[in-house]
Amino acid sequence: MKLKVIATLLATAAAATLAAGAHAADPKAAEALAKANGCLACHTVDKKLVGPGYQEIADKYRKDKGAEANLIKKVKAGGKGVWGDVPMPPNAHVKDQDIKTMVQWILSIK
Repeated sequence: MKLKVIATLLATAAAATLAAGAHAADPKAAEALAKANGCLACHTVDKKLVGPGYQEIADKYRKDKGAEANLIKKVKAGGKGVWGDVPMPPNAHVKDQDIKTMVQWILSIK
């Protein structure tokens, strides 16, 4: 009985660790993707340029459980209005996995 409980606890801990890791992006790789895809022409990590700084984005959406999915869609399709009148152009040319990696990185910035 004790072994079964321990095995269940270990399995739960392992699943939680894997789930946490699935949402963590390598910061250097994600920043390199942002640079390669032209994102840093309008954004910086810590201050507004043309668009908001990534730290400001992370702060705004930190407690929003749906932020990752919503931001992935917004980066892909583009948008206007949340951060002012300057539109963000669509990024349909960027691979979905690359957008996901960048969004996860942005949301992890403290």
